[in-house]
Amino acid sequence: MSDVFAGQGSCLCGAVGFSAENAAKNLGACHCGMCRKWGGGPAMMVPCADAVSFSGDENIGVFASSEWAERGFCTSCGSHLFYRVRETREHYIPAGLFDDQDQFSFAEQVCIEQKPAFYAFANDTKTMTQDQLFEQASPDE
Repeated sequence: MSDVFAGQGSCLCGAVGFSAENAAKNLGACHCGMCRKWGGGPAMMVPCADAVSFSGDENIGVFASSEWAERGFCTSCGSHLFYRVRETREHYIPAGLFDDQDQFSFAEQVCIEQKPAFYAFANDTKTMTQDQLFEQASPDE
């Protein structure tokens, strides 16, 4: 059984659609302060590599949220569309946008040290701090 699938979905109003050739079946939650401000809670994201295409491009707004990444949203309904790493073009798409969500397994939580005390997931997942996440993402020197 493959760890990826070809997934499709759209924003709330349907003005933006997407197709992800390599959507991961294992999704993760990010507890960082930026993700929580962006969506009001942890971001439940699906890694989709760089093979993502969008329809309705004229309805996509992009916000440069850091030096290395940007966040996309629908300018019509406000749906969060992606977190994208600028250099590699890797996309992380909110799980709720996918048409078929039965594929997913909750596997990982990142920036766990930033998670506020008022919520907790019951799932047994891998956890990483922000420093561990950045160390994993950085190429060896």
